[in-house]
Amino acid sequence: MIKKFAGIVILVLFASFSALLSAEEKLTYETLSPAQPTTNPDKIEVIEFFWYGCPHCYSFEPSLAAWLKTKPKNVEFIRMPAVFSEQWGKHAKAYFVAEALGVVDAVHTDLFDAIQEKKQTLETEDELAKFFAAHGVKDADFRETYKSFMIDSKMRQAPTLAAKYGITGVPAIIVNGKYRTNGTLAGSQEKMIDVMNLLIKKESGGK
Repeated sequence: MIKKFAGIVILVLFASFSALLSAEEKLTYETLSPAQPTTNPDKIEVIEFFWYGCPHCYSFEPSLAAWLKTKPKNVEFIRMPAVFSEQWGKHAKAYFVAEALGVVDAVHTDLFDAIQEKKQTLETEDELAKFFAAHGVKDADFRETYKSFMIDSKMRQAPTLAAKYGITGVPAIIVNGKYRTNGTLAGSQEKMIDVMNLLIKKESGGK
């Protein structure tokens, strides 16, 4: 009888302890070792690694876009196309060109839609020139940027960045050079936003 009672007490205590788990313990992420430097020490840096051809990135995009509209003022958000193959590299180049031309807001969602919904490849210079032209970019401006040294440098650096942050799949989020999360770690893509917010709060400390 005593053993049975003790067992019940243990179960109750365990249940109570589980109920008291903090949000941090319920939401999972990994700590980077070593931590990586950020571009602006006065801001909390959030990096999203993605690929336009990734259906998971595409389904995560609406949640991320909604978060961006209300993100804390002390957060600096950076998109980073991952490059794990030649095809990924072609789409990464499209993003880097959009970034250099200052048209990311105009083309980012449409690039996703074109590749995911309309099944367009958008891999060659001519295909991308036509796409960018439909978004108000002059053909000459696109081609000059596409072939520029700056874009070439970004493309040469891109493959090493994923390894630097331990990225093996996308979408993946890096917070302040210290933490990494993704849909698997967080439990779902929706919960990635919760983990991001938790880590931003953790890192904010006066920023």
